[in-house]
Formats: sequence, structure tokens, C-alpha cells
Amino acid sequence: MGNAATQPRMTAEEFLAWEAGQVERHEFVDGEVFAMSGAEARHVTACMNVAFALRQHLADRPCDAYMSDMKVAAANKRDFFYPDVVVTCSPADQQDRLVVVQEPTLIVEVLSPSTAAYDLGDKFAHYQDIPSLREIAFIDLDLRRTSVHRKGADGLWVLHRFDAGMDVRFASVDLTITAEALFAKVRE
Repeated sequence: MGNAATQPRMTAEEFLAWEAGQVERHEFVDGEVFAMSGAEARHVTACMNVAFALRQHLADRPCDAYMSDMKVAAANKRDFFYPDVVVTCSPADQQDRLVVVQEPTLIVEVLSPSTAAYDLGDKFAHYQDIPSLREIAFIDLDLRRTSVHRKGADGLWVLHRFDAGMDVRFASVDLTITAEALFAKVRE
């Protein structure tokens, strides 16, 4: 997560109206605004690789894949995040003019040293509360490892770890991405 901005606490509605006029992206948690920082080239490349594979795979399905500029509403509809990649198959999300995904199916986060603890902690907890969400993936570029958390029929989240060199399976959208495709042009 970025650094807290100097704006006073806001309501969710005030945040959405305010952010619509901002040049930079901001996440919104518990009434506080957090500026999002830029990412390094390998982070962006990995995100692009995942988004491209998803976009191609979902071309003939009623689902959309988005990269980093699409807000996701937490289950409480008062907190908003910008995941690196998000997939929604919800007709309601496809009609939203505010560009807010409220019913994601899959969220992918590429871990950065500055945000990994937050992504794997508080942000992950917020994501787990979203009823429509079926999978949350965290990609560790240094270890070339992907951790995919899948929500079972019983509501429990189960970790599926894909180590270096392993293909990654996103069961929620029936896609397997090869390790070569996932890490193509991602420098060590």
C-alpha cells in the first residue's frame, strides 16, 4: 500500500467523487486515502503476462480481465483497492459506469518488497470477505513462486502453491498459465 495522503477522512461516496478527478490512483481503507506508487518494470511485465493470458482465454466468455486501473470494492462497499489484475464475470460489473468491480471472480497481486506484507495481510483479509471471489493469487517475482488461494464450497480458503518452473492453475476461470508465459521477459 502507498503512503497515507494528507486528505482528511472521507466517506466512500466522497472518496469515489474525489478520486474521479485525480491523476494518480488511490486506495481507500477505513476512511483513509492512500496514494498508490508506481511499479518496477518486472512487476508491470508479470502483470501484463497474466492479464494478456486471461484476456485471450476469456475472449469468448462473459468475463472481463483488467489490469491495475480497475477499482475493486471490498465486501463492505466502503473500502476500495486496485489489484494488479482482476477478473469479473458479473453482468452488474460490466454495466458499472464508476469503474468499480463489486463481484470479482479472481484477483492477482504481484508482490513488491514495499507492499508484500500489506498485500499478504490486511489486503488479503479484505479480499477474502468478498462473497463472489473464488481465487486470490500472489506472485513472488524473486522466488518465481505463485500462491493461489481457492475458496472451497465450504467457504474455507485453501492454499495451492506453484513453485519455480511449475505451471499455474486458475481453477476459477479454467486456465493454466505455463511458467514460461507467466515469467516471460521478467528479469531476475
